[in-house]
Amino acid sequence: MRWRKCCKKTARRANPSHAVLLLLVAFLGTRAFAQETTLHSQSNIVLIPALVKDSDGGIVYGLHAKDFIVEDDGVEQTVQLDEAPEGQPVSLVIAVQRGRRASYEFPRMQGLGSMIEPIIGQGQARVALVEFDSQVEIVRNFTKDSSLIFDDLRNLQAGDNGAAILDAVDSAISLLEKEPENRLRVLLLISETRDHGSHVAKVEEVVSKIGKSKSVIYALAFSPTLSNILDTARGNNKSEMHNGIDFIDLAYQLAQAMRKNIPSTIAGMTGGEYELFATRKKFDGRMSDFTNHLHSRYLLNIQPKSPHAGPHQIRVRLRSGGSDSVLARSSYWAEAQEVTKPE
Repeated sequence: MRWRKCCKKTARRANPSHAVLLLLVAFLGTRAFAQETTLHSQSNIVLIPALVKDSDGGIVYGLHAKDFIVEDDGVEQTVQLDEAPEGQPVSLVIAVQRGRRASYEFPRMQGLGSMIEPIIGQGQARVALVEFDSQVEIVRNFTKDSSLIFDDLRNLQAGDNGAAILDAVDSAISLLEKEPENRLRVLLLISETRDHGSHVAKVEEVVSKIGKSKSVIYALAFSPTLSNILDTARGNNKSEMHNGIDFIDLAYQLAQAMRKNIPSTIAGMTGGEYELFATRKKFDGRMSDFTNHLHSRYLLNIQPKSPHAGPHQIRVRLRSGGSDSVLARSSYWAEAQEVTKPE
């Protein structure tokens, strides 16, 4: 108010043209400062979806921001808790492996279409389908028509001898990042644990891309070795005949972990969930958990002051301790801050 009164007094004493010029300069200067502050503040906000479970695996509700402790590289941060809008729209990418032994898993995944019906049936969901072997194919871009997705899933065909998981994840995250900010962005990855044949995306690039992403990743994985043993015992695969690192830094650690088990690593990075399945019953149970947990996360966020560029390690826990467990993203990637010099 004092600033405005001062401007008014100055305007009375100055001639009209000077008054207009002063007000214009003040307006533009204030606007530029506000924009710069907003951009700087928004770039530092780290979103942390968190799922809290009790000792029996049940979901814990009713917690507040004060109940959480969030550390960024070991330093405790001020925690904010956003309220998820009721009926928040969802953008879901389903990435399904069809190369290597994946076709033997298709009978176990027959319930996939019906299990995502509760998500699509809400009317606010957009679903895309990505299939991959040694190549990645966007079979269906985002659609609200569930019949198209169901038909695509029913017509899954065996692929070649590749499993380009990194390339598929890279493509799926790119799709999700184009979706509006107000949508919950989710990747459901169904694959084996190790990459075979990715040639577009590099491990380090995918680590960085996921760290910058606001997507949550769920992974349902199958073990080709275990699957082969089970199928041999069941007589389903007669045509087949199969007979600690000193980490330098967090980025290297994540890259090495991803080389060992991509689905587990990327799920942990985003606070999603990773589960193995070997039977149809297990797959259906994991998918049921996926749909039930989708809107059960607390939307935490922190705003670190002047974070260093590159990977950051996050630790989220409950202030009360106890037997409840928190499933939240374990890392994020901060961009280098650009300093705008005054002209």
